[in-house]
Amino acid sequence: MKAVQFLKPDGAPESMILTDLPIPEPGPGQVSVDVAYAGLNYADLMMKTGIYPHPKGYPLVPGLEASGTVRAIGEGVTGVAPGDRVSTFVEEAGGFAEVCVVPRDWLMPLPDGMSFETGAAYPIQGVTAWNLLHGVADTQPGETLLIHAIGGGVGLYLTQIAKMAGATVIGTVGTRGKETRALDYGADIVVNRDEQDFVAVALEATGGRGVDKVIDSTGASILDRSFDAIRPLGHVVSYGEAEGKPWDNLWERLVRKSLTFTRMHLGHLDHSTESWARGVDAVVSGIVAGDIKVPIEGIYPMEEAAAMFDALASRQTAGKLIMKV
Repeated sequence: MKAVQFLKPDGAPESMILTDLPIPEPGPGQVSVDVAYAGLNYADLMMKTGIYPHPKGYPLVPGLEASGTVRAIGEGVTGVAPGDRVSTFVEEAGGFAEVCVVPRDWLMPLPDGMSFETGAAYPIQGVTAWNLLHGVADTQPGETLLIHAIGGGVGLYLTQIAKMAGATVIGTVGTRGKETRALDYGADIVVNRDEQDFVAVALEATGGRGVDKVIDSTGASILDRSFDAIRPLGHVVSYGEAEGKPWDNLWERLVRKSLTFTRMHLGHLDHSTESWARGVDAVVSGIVAGDIKVPIEGIYPMEEAAAMFDALASRQTAGKLIMKV
């Protein structure tokens, strides 16, 4: 089968190749999927350069989400059969290939009315957004949220799901032009961090009180400044470190206002629980009903994988990039 592979995690162009690999077979409790499309995430870019906080071995086939049809099922698998249309989270990576293998519990619905393209664009970003707001947090009507990187894939899902919950959404972007799509998706205020002080904007919007929650994927200095924009007893939810790891003063920042801090990784959630199923169902139902728009920004063939990674690294994209397998 054809697959995109990282030979080693140095980020060099020659270390990412399109190659032929043996077709994987499902083991007990596993399912193999003939991949139609696979979604690109910032985590894949981190794997390319060797800074992903959940290390994988190399050579590595990246790709953490995919859509397609069930190819074969392993021993003990029930409730799914070859030929079924599915989406899937691929926690151990391997989605950028013609066939991938995942545990049965990682499969997600792909309704007949949903395209394979959409099916590869929601599993990580959409379900992550729901769990950031309703899984590890409890987002209520009337709350005000500060969402960093709001113009990216997760940010656009966060915007829509937060507005569905009745929250006011303040977002920040680091690239001029990304404000537009976030506002189109329902954000109330969007700040370009290079042009405005997001702390001042957040305090003004809340009458000096501070936001109720910060949802952050940037870390480092942006996260540190966010503590000045949140109210006492607020909740900070982190799901990435695009700028860098949180600074060593994190404890002091939390204590100063009696804040709670959660760091969430989708792969640490139990996919067999009612909470997991509720989040997946909420996202899929919202997409089918038209309440949640899926922000697909670009579709690339496998042969143009390098261009797809470069587009994400440029930080010019506002939405999801997917690969046609």
